[in-house]
Amino acid sequence: MGADLHCHSLYSDGTSTPKELVDLAIRSKFSALSITDHDTVSAFDEARLYAHENGVRLIPGVEISSDHFGESVHVLGYAFKSDALDEFCSFHRKRRVERNKVILEKLQKRGMEVSEEEVKKLSPSAITYGRPHIAQVLVTKGYVTDIGEAFKRYLGEGKSCYEKGERWSVEEAIEAIHKAGGMAVLAHPHLIKKGALVRALLDLDFDGIEAYYASMLPAENRRWVEVAIRHKLFITGGSDFHGSVKPHSFFGSSWAPEETVDLLWNHFSSHA
Repeated sequence: MGADLHCHSLYSDGTSTPKELVDLAIRSKFSALSITDHDTVSAFDEARLYAHENGVRLIPGVEISSDHFGESVHVLGYAFKSDALDEFCSFHRKRRVERNKVILEKLQKRGMEVSEEEVKKLSPSAITYGRPHIAQVLVTKGYVTDIGEAFKRYLGEGKSCYEKGERWSVEEAIEAIHKAGGMAVLAHPHLIKKGALVRALLDLDFDGIEAYYASMLPAENRRWVEVAIRHKLFITGGSDFHGSVKPHSFFGSSWAPEETVDLLWNHFSSHA
């Protein structure tokens, strides 16, 4: 029982189709699933009927890259009306396009010729393109040996070809999710290294926190569960599964408890 509430399809930076993710949930004996692609909810619309036919409750999900006083923060949205976030996501995808252009220009200045067309050709199903897609092209052209090297040498934060790009504020992301009837969750808080930033974020209008996550140790899980209880936030969890591009995070390596699944499903059903 329970559910993997954090995974990605090939519509953003994963390698599995939405239906393949539903099949993984079935094999894992999960009662529910949420596909949290970056800046698109297309996977939900495609897989909803298939999930229903196979007894899996598919909860709308999305992951939004946002900013809080210059720091990168990811916000997960759940159980919203799927069409209500379309405009918000579409605008942010346009921002991603501009960001990608700057990254490609920086790579070209360092002798690595990668075009926007090559990025799209390698991942033709993607609706949202980002650094992982650019990294895959760098691998195929022999500039780096794997995606990890691409991020460590060029694309990671603070590296020579990194570009932050324009982002929504955390408050704007939360507001958009709430306006769409959804619930906003602070994603993988253990990756935020500044304690002051975490404390500031916990003062915002989040509904939940991702207390269970693939790479967390049990002690970290317990810590964030305690934080959730203190701040009266519901607890989510997921693997952050991306498929073959991120093989160390396998589907179902972390999950949300059944009470969270019921909370989100009931919330979604109230306006579906």
